[in-house]
Amino acid sequence: MNWFAAALLGIVQGLTEFLPVSSTAHLLLGARMLGFEDPGGVFTVMIQLGSIVAIVWLYRVKILRVVSGLPSDPEARHFVLMIFVAFLPALIAGALFSGYVKRVLYTTPSVIAGSFIAGGIIMLVVERLRPRPVVLNADHTSLGRALAIGACQTLALIPGVSRSGATIVGAMALGLDRAAAAEFSFFLAIPTLGAAFAHDLLDARHSLSTGRVEEIAIGFIAAFVASALVIEPFLKIVRRTGFVPFAWYRIAAGLGIVAALVAGWL
Repeated sequence: MNWFAAALLGIVQGLTEFLPVSSTAHLLLGARMLGFEDPGGVFTVMIQLGSIVAIVWLYRVKILRVVSGLPSDPEARHFVLMIFVAFLPALIAGALFSGYVKRVLYTTPSVIAGSFIAGGIIMLVVERLRPRPVVLNADHTSLGRALAIGACQTLALIPGVSRSGATIVGAMALGLDRAAAAEFSFFLAIPTLGAAFAHDLLDARHSLSTGRVEEIAIGFIAAFVASALVIEPFLKIVRRTGFVPFAWYRIAAGLGIVAALVAGWL
């Protein structure tokens, strides 16, 4: 049963990490419904690494080109600086507030429900009222826009907000094209998830045990495969129909959580 739950939660992590629907909320609720216990949060920490490895693998050519071009290519240096500037707000906010968020908000399903619904409504509003896109390539995002997108990302500390959702919607409101906003979110995920993984692993290091290796390995592989498979179809949906389907999913999921709370199921 634990192996099945580990695989299922790994798939959930991989599918939702880069979609604007909040992987954290899905994992928290999924683990609760499956009765899956994760002492110290070790399992959750380790399967996040699967999503990080997947995005690095998918963009390996670009990453290698940027790294090799740093000494001589101004565009490569701008790309690295752009991502670093966007990453800074989350680094500061995480250091200040992550303890409170995990102690209080992670155990409050009503917060997740409210975040789902509010996020879906904001997504619908931005889709309808967003300014005409002026940035069609994520690489050409200015440092000012990058910093503002990074500030939006800090909202993802609240479970249910969604890191990718906050960055994508913020980027669209700041003039990025849908596809450029999604790609910027993918690139920003690498340092953000990497730092979160390192921080959480340090906190959970005393809870590591060889007895959980199988569960962690299964969850990691499932998260890697699911993440690797979801990104290209996601971009195709975004280019064709935008984010409206994800917005309505968030609203429906939020209302479903409210109904489950009223019925006493959560």
